[in-house]
Amino acid sequence: MTHLDGAELAILNNRLDGVARKMSNTLLRSARSGVINRARDYSCCIVTADCELIAAADSLPIHVLSGPDLMARAMKAFHPVLRPGDAFLHNSPYHGCSHAADHTILVPVFDDAGRHRFTVLAKAHQADVGNAAPTTYYGAARDVYEEGALIFPAVQVERDWTPIEDILRMCRMRIRVPEQWWGDYLAMLGAARIGERELAALGNEMGWDMLDSFSAQWFDYSERRVDAAIRKLPNGIGRGQSTHDPFPGTPEDGIAISALVEVIADEGRVVVDLTDNPDCMPCGLNLSEACSRTAALIGVFNSIDHDVPKNAGSFRRINVRLRENCIAGIPVHPTSCSVATTNVADRVANAVQRAVADLAPGFGMAEVGSVIAPAAGVISGIDEKTGQAFINQVFLGFSGGAATPHGDAWMSVSHVGNGGLSFQDSIEMAEQAQPILVSKRHLLSDSEGAGTFTGAPAMLVEFGPTSGPIEVAYVSDGTINAPLGVRGGLAGQGSQQRLRRRDGREEELPACAQVTVNVGETIISVACGGGGYGDPLDRDPAALDHDVREGLISAERAVEIYGWKGPAS
Repeated sequence: MTHLDGAELAILNNRLDGVARKMSNTLLRSARSGVINRARDYSCCIVTADCELIAAADSLPIHVLSGPDLMARAMKAFHPVLRPGDAFLHNSPYHGCSHAADHTILVPVFDDAGRHRFTVLAKAHQADVGNAAPTTYYGAARDVYEEGALIFPAVQVERDWTPIEDILRMCRMRIRVPEQWWGDYLAMLGAARIGERELAALGNEMGWDMLDSFSAQWFDYSERRVDAAIRKLPNGIGRGQSTHDPFPGTPEDGIAISALVEVIADEGRVVVDLTDNPDCMPCGLNLSEACSRTAALIGVFNSIDHDVPKNAGSFRRINVRLRENCIAGIPVHPTSCSVATTNVADRVANAVQRAVADLAPGFGMAEVGSVIAPAAGVISGIDEKTGQAFINQVFLGFSGGAATPHGDAWMSVSHVGNGGLSFQDSIEMAEQAQPILVSKRHLLSDSEGAGTFTGAPAMLVEFGPTSGPIEVAYVSDGTINAPLGVRGGLAGQGSQQRLRRRDGREEELPACAQVTVNVGETIISVACGGGGYGDPLDRDPAALDHDVREGLISAERAVEIYGWKGPAS
């Protein structure tokens, strides 16, 4: 094995990240649906031939921290003989994918001698995957059959760089917007082939054995980094809990998610135990194994130094314990995992962050706001101007960021699993793409999670159709259980959803629903704020003055909650 110095490790890491970014740019610039080319709900990454995550660049955490390894193993198990020119479509939550909506293309990369060296993955959330209802977040689905999505467990779609048309015909017949899906599929495939080409060029330039040496040493370096970060945490065992609102198929008092976090700082290890959680439920909220592991990892990484590399090396020091048939564990077919990337996954990450915050001041993080309010729902219908069906997830407005021990929230996090990497829609572009009009989008004053450091304020969006009715499908958590603060911090404002009728009357809507909105009506969506960290009375007066000047906090609330004495002279 060739020994690499620090500069060489950094250069090769950037080269591999550069490959992943080229894949991402390909996907962004060539995809057709707004959920990809506007909201950027996609990820591209590289795993080794041994199925270990090595590079993910700017990917969404919920997509890549766990899952690419499991999917690559499934590909190798189902296809023991891999060949150059192969490509596989994967979205099975029972074989390593996050949920059925995240179509993933896997392409094995070979050297000139025909030896498998890496696998590249391009994953993108689809506008439609053939669900029984026009949504990719089917919270009320009692099982995978009612969910209805086409499931592809590492199904081969190209051989010798040639498409296998049988699979493509199946998708075109089942998916509501086949041409839109086809464009997104080609974008994913193109991204994966770009990754294949770039890795082959890098291997030929640097030498494949050099890349093997880099992989081993980069993993060891990453393990040393996470070891040092964990040693800064206090020793101890913390238990965090975060409660999801009641939905169809869940208990009347909601779903209490618990995380037992043991920090063994002297050994640089963390154990997250999720086994003491409810069994899988007859709804779409159950987590896939990939999302269970990833959500726990997110909670840990949110509680330590943020510049620790996230790869198979740093994962060695974090042990996540799961059990089968658990809502935050390993699902058994035919359990539905339609909403696995968001709702309960967010509650897992929040429970882990709260558990670490419980150990001592200066650690952990408050709760990030819940999803998916109607303004981030899936809208569908017939565009009466064109006569064509449309379906897409919109990202019209969300905030949700949580306070940390060191600063105020990052406002537009969206939810824990996205880590702030998904973009919010341009109103003008969203209105061009779908027959809708957005009449309001703004932050709500006095909705932040109060604290020494504040959580994000809630965000209100109001929109409706311009020509013919639309369907809005959403799974809005946080109406009852708002995002909690820690270490004396207060909760942020919860979510709300209402329908404004033509005569101006407002009606409360269920938290999990598919709602018809007619012309002249609008749907009002309030996305959660985030929890605060620390006692509000300890907030920096200059920061409080700024909040009042900006209208984020009213003078009355500043006096009542923060003990404000008025503007500094």
